[in-house]
Amino acid sequence: MPEVDGATAEVVRSYLVAAAEEMRAALVRTAFNPVIYEVHDFGISIYDPDLRLVAESTGLSRFLGANDYSIRKGVEYVGRDTLRPGDIVLLNYPYWNAAHAYDATLFAPVFAGDALVAFLCVRAHWMDLGAKDPGYVLDSTDVHQEGLLFPGTRVFAEGEPVREIHELIRFNSRMPDAVLGDLHAQVACLRTGERRVAELFATYGRETVGAVVDAVIDAAAQSAREAVDALPQGSWTAQDWLDDDGITDEPILMRVTVTIDGGTFTVDFAGSSPAVPGPVNLPLGATIATCRVAFKAITTPAEQTNAGHFAPLVVRAEPGTLFHAVYPAATFTQWTGTVALELIYKALAQGMGGRLPASSGGDVPGFMMVGVHPDTGSLFAVSNNEPVGWGGTPGHDGIGPANHPCQTQARITPVEVLEAKTGMFFERMEIRTDSGGAGRFRGGPGLRRDIRFVTPGEFLSVIKKTKSRPWASDGGAVPEANRILLFPGTARERAVSTRRTPVAAGDRVTVLTAGGGGHGDPALRHPDAVREDVADGYVSAGAARTIYGVQP
Repeated sequence: MPEVDGATAEVVRSYLVAAAEEMRAALVRTAFNPVIYEVHDFGISIYDPDLRLVAESTGLSRFLGANDYSIRKGVEYVGRDTLRPGDIVLLNYPYWNAAHAYDATLFAPVFAGDALVAFLCVRAHWMDLGAKDPGYVLDSTDVHQEGLLFPGTRVFAEGEPVREIHELIRFNSRMPDAVLGDLHAQVACLRTGERRVAELFATYGRETVGAVVDAVIDAAAQSAREAVDALPQGSWTAQDWLDDDGITDEPILMRVTVTIDGGTFTVDFAGSSPAVPGPVNLPLGATIATCRVAFKAITTPAEQTNAGHFAPLVVRAEPGTLFHAVYPAATFTQWTGTVALELIYKALAQGMGGRLPASSGGDVPGFMMVGVHPDTGSLFAVSNNEPVGWGGTPGHDGIGPANHPCQTQARITPVEVLEAKTGMFFERMEIRTDSGGAGRFRGGPGLRRDIRFVTPGEFLSVIKKTKSRPWASDGGAVPEANRILLFPGTARERAVSTRRTPVAAGDRVTVLTAGGGGHGDPALRHPDAVREDVADGYVSAGAARTIYGVQP
């Protein structure tokens, strides 16, 4: 490989990042589904010929490691030697795709002349692919109830659409126009990346680009190793519980041990529950992705991500357990990974509490409505992931309400979109007073949302941490837990976690999301800060007096 100067290396590196961001813009502009163009439930990555990550766009953080895992499985299945210019391959088989069946991964090779010089990958959430229920599947017991499966199937061959596959998708979807529209939006994303990456190789040549990629990945690996060496050394174990698996009401044990030693950061899920009947089992690739989010956040959070940043990370989970699903385990409701991210931090906080915040709200309280739109007569299935409070830190209060840390750049679905595209009307959306844990630095508050239905349909609540509260740090108080109340104020009122509920016009639901955990003794909080919290609606006057001893 030739020697490259720093300026050239930075131009090439930045070009690759910019190409990934341009791919993102193409996807957002052309997608049919609000969960893609509003929520940003996608992941976009660029790889070198050896399938090493070299650049990514902003998106859902847990798709980073998932893309890395799935593209390797997809290329292995299809066969590198069979790929031709213009090919695009679809993969959604959960155990290879590192996600549930509706997170559709498309990848494409990039050629310079006859040489395969790069791979592009885009993953995005589709709304229907023939699962047993419309919308989300909450109580499946095997993967074949969760939708049509593609292990690595060409949807474009040498630039031309494979009609038979497109028609197979069309006839296996309740919302074929939207699903095929999103497929073509992902194709537009990949074609944009193909043009930009091809231009890069035409400008600088294979040898120079290859040398830059090697240098950038090596530098990232060195940076990650130095960061791991600077962390406290030791081994810490933590456990937590999922509410249930969607089949029974029995809580599910999650256990993790994090060991930092000898330049290696090991995350081991030994002791966690075996695989369960319901769809909360996590494919190994999704488990790795969750660990990568935690690892990156505490080692090199300010650096653009590439394969080198994960060189010191080792993830262990035995096949057939909650964190390593194998065929035919159900995998659709993947909230396990969200709760597990907090579990990893909970273990680490035992050894480095002075640099980590308390737990956030601990989960992503999701909801969805499925029904027939009165204006169009067409089926709709539109979702939203609610924000929670973040935990207090050793130096400042937690923010909130905000998207859970596992989602990074993802957003909530705007009220205007939800009301226009579903039968939901939002009567209230406000800060949930007293939901954050008290502390010297309090946790951020959660959210309250009151929903009234104006058309009949089904309301899906998707949440896996309502029966236990998130954790606090260093003497702080635990926050209020997540709660979803069906039919509040009526004889039918009940609290639920994950459930599919028929609703009629006039029915109501209240969503209450958790705040973040408190950090430090509440008695040490400055009285003026408590009074500001009362004025802002974060803390009630009663809590100010009884918890903080402050007269507001």
